[in-house]
Amino acid sequence: MQPPVTPASTISTGPSPLPRSPTISSSPSAATRRQLFVSAGGLLLIAAAGSNNASSRGAAAAAAGYDPVTEAERAASAAVSLRVGEAVRLLDLGRDLQARGEFPEALASFTAVVSGYKDLALSEYARVGRALVLYEIGDRDESITEMEDVSVALKGYPEIHAALAAALYADKHAPLLAENQFTIATLLDPHYTDLAYVRDTKHWPPSLVTSLKNFITLS
Repeated sequence: MQPPVTPASTISTGPSPLPRSPTISSSPSAATRRQLFVSAGGLLLIAAAGSNNASSRGAAAAAAGYDPVTEAERAASAAVSLRVGEAVRLLDLGRDLQARGEFPEALASFTAVVSGYKDLALSEYARVGRALVLYEIGDRDESITEMEDVSVALKGYPEIHAALAAALYADKHAPLLAENQFTIATLLDPHYTDLAYVRDTKHWPPSLVTSLKNFITLS
């Protein structure tokens, strides 16, 4: 018996095509909302940038106008500068007068620095000049006492150690103490072994140059 014949119209030749999804079109109202959102976002960015610029300008102006130094501090600084300048002037004047051999006038200038500006460190160097000049025209005991005191305050300052060595040897007859002081001086500055240096460069008074000569030559 022949199998039954299936009509051609009922025979499937492959998978059926998938139905197409319906196309969704944007409505005019949705597009309008997106445009408004973008526009609003841009305005917010512009406003934020303007606010930041204004804040930066305000901060810069505030920083430019800020002065950490008060008027009282500025006035105090000016007063200190004037005092230091006057002390330096007197110290230099004393050294110039000493170099010219005007020892009483030099002593007055050095004493003015020591008495009027003792709170300044440079007054210790005026004490050096005062001690050297006192050795020439004043009380040698007072001069040596001043030298000993300054040699502690300015320990390591070669000139005061060399001058003290000369005075201790010639006036106090203390050769060992003098040798100790001179060793300190010449280790720091060997020029103090040269009498011409202390006479012509450092402008020591004649009597102190003689005392140093006696010490160096052991005479």
